Formats: sequence, structure tokens, C-alpha cells
Amino acid sequence: MKKWLIAIGVVFVILIGGLIGAGSYFYHVAIARGDKSFVTQSTTLSKKSQVYAEKYWYLHAKKQTWTIKSSDGLKLIAWYLPKTGSKKTVVLAHGFAGNKSLMGAWAGMYHELGYNVLVPDSRASGASQGTAIGYGWLERKDDLQWAKTVVKKTATTQIVMSGISMGAAGMTMASGERQIPQIKAYVVDSPFTSAKAIISYQAGQLYHLPAFPLVDVTSAITKLRAGYTFGEADAVKQVRKNKLPIMMIAGTKDDFVPTRMSKDLFRQAHEPKALWLVKGAGHTTAITQNYPAYKRSVADFLAQYIK
Repeated sequence: MKKWLIAIGVVFVILIGGLIGAGSYFYHVAIARGDKSFVTQSTTLSKKSQVYAEKYWYLHAKKQTWTIKSSDGLKLIAWYLPKTGSKKTVVLAHGFAGNKSLMGAWAGMYHELGYNVLVPDSRASGASQGTAIGYGWLERKDDLQWAKTVVKKTATTQIVMSGISMGAAGMTMASGERQIPQIKAYVVDSPFTSAKAIISYQAGQLYHLPAFPLVDVTSAITKLRAGYTFGEADAVKQVRKNKLPIMMIAGTKDDFVPTRMSKDLFRQAHEPKALWLVKGAGHTTAITQNYPAYKRSVADFLAQYIK
């Protein structure tokens, strides 16, 4: 009996060690700063693209570099592109494994709509400091701090908070926090419902692994190393607290962040709200699939709340 107990103990220790090792590996893949090879983002400037003009403008436009310090002491960097005479500003958040240089299509669109544009590098991305990606939960406070900085540094009286993918989820999470009066609306493209939901989904999609217990172990490691759990990073819970207008955009063929997540968030949001499902569009590709329709839809929504 004693030998059996020892054997069971050894197996248990091996299993626990294996889970911790696997969790540490997936922490490195999903949370730690670094190259994310499973995410492909094109930087090609093609004249055939519907957003060529917007990307070209963004590439060559004169940019101011802004710096803030986050609440936990990180130096964060953003580009600010003014629109002469405008008192409207958009704070624009990029997606997972992205950076501010990839946001030309959206930045160009908002600039054409009359907005000053502020595009930060989120923590642990681009030129900003940080060793851990926050899946929107840590970034939500940074986004709101950028909004406050816009008010301090410019004559802005109206702010739109916008983002794509993880940036969209972070903005949705930010919508549930206390707002400054200058923030008038949110526009989010391809947000996920929670860190736990999207990481569980992608564990199956990318690695054909069940969520339990790997995601839970990785979440515990994330709590120790980055200060939050996947369960805390909950956009559904946050959007229920939001009282500002919010527009959600999603492609019906999104296989990176399932379309149902935008639908779930929309159902939980209070009025005023809008959901635009773009038939055939993939992850954050609605803007490149039909730029005139995308621009018109965003403009029509914001025209109700931004003057």
C-alpha cells in the first residue's frame, strides 16, 4: 500500500509540474511581451487597397510624440495627429500583438471625419514599456488616462474612445469605469467578451487543447506575474456598467474573435447602442472590405452624439 501511495504521489507531482510548465509556456505565448508568430498583420501599402489614401496619409503625416506614466509606473508612448481647428479627438487602441504604426486605416478615417487622432502603443507593445499584455484589463486604465491627457494638452471638448480587437475589448472594459465628461461615445471593432473566453477559444483553435485546466493554470501564473486573472478581464461585466453610446462592429467570418462575442456584448449593453455585422468580413477587415460603408456607418452613429 505504501508503495502505491508513493507512486500516486510521484505521478501527482509530475502532473502538477507538467501543468505549471505548460502554463508558463502559454504565459510566454499569450501574455509576455514578445513576437507573436501566430498573429499575422500586414504592413504592406498597396495602391489597390480601399484604404490606401488613409494609410499613406498616416505614414507621411507629421506626428507629435506624447508620453505619459501609467498608474503602475510604466512609460507609455503615443502619436498625436492634430486636425486644424478641431475640438474633437479620438483615442484609438490597436489590437493584440499590434502597435500604433498599424492603425493607418482607422486613424485616416477619423481624421477625414474631422477628428484629432491619438494613437498609443499599449503597454508591452511598440515603444511603450511593460512586460505583460493586459488583454484590455490593464489597458483600460491607460486608455482613460490618455483621454485625460488629451483634455489637459489640447482644446478638445469631445472625445471618442475607439479600438480594434484587444484594443476594442480594452475600450469596452474602459466604458464601465468612471468617465470624464469629455468622453461622449465608444466605437469598438471586433471585441472579445473576456480574456478567459478568448484564450480558451484560441487554445482550441490554435492548439486543439481543452481550456481546463491549462487556461486556469495560466491565469494563476498571470496573476502572480502580471497582477490580474483572466476572469477579471471581463468586458461583459464592464459594458453592463456603461452609460455612454457604444457601437460594435464585427465581421461574420471572423475566426480569430468569434462574431458571437460582439453579439453577446451588444445584448448586455444599455441603450444607446448599435451593432453592425459586416457580411463576409474577417477579423478587423470590415474597414478594408468596404471602406465607404464603414466610414459612413461610424460617421452616422457618431453624428448623433458628437457635434
